[in-house]
Amino acid sequence: MELLPEKLERRIPRLFETEGKDEPVCQVKYFVPWSRWTFYGIEYDREERLFYGFVLSGLDTRFDELGFFSLEELEKVKGPAGLKIERDLYFTPTPLSEIRSRAVAGNPV
Repeated sequence: MELLPEKLERRIPRLFETEGKDEPVCQVKYFVPWSRWTFYGIEYDREERLFYGFVLSGLDTRFDELGFFSLEELEKVKGPAGLKIERDLYFTPTPLSEIRSRAVAGNPV
């Protein structure tokens, strides 16, 4: 599965484009099928293939954070039996505040 098709890539704001906005919106969701880790992309740098977004550990909210993660690194990860990180095909853009509040409640988006 292609993690970032061109059509989706064009829709994601560029890095720092949403800086200062009251409510950042997560545009894309990646999940690790063999664990609880989830990556939500808010902004994307096409040249560096770098996301700014929210990383949800699924373990403890102390490990959840806003920061940068690399599409290239997501593509390289291989888990048990050759599993790879996947994009949630049914994810719709969701405000970060909603994802955070649902994660705290134990019901991540």
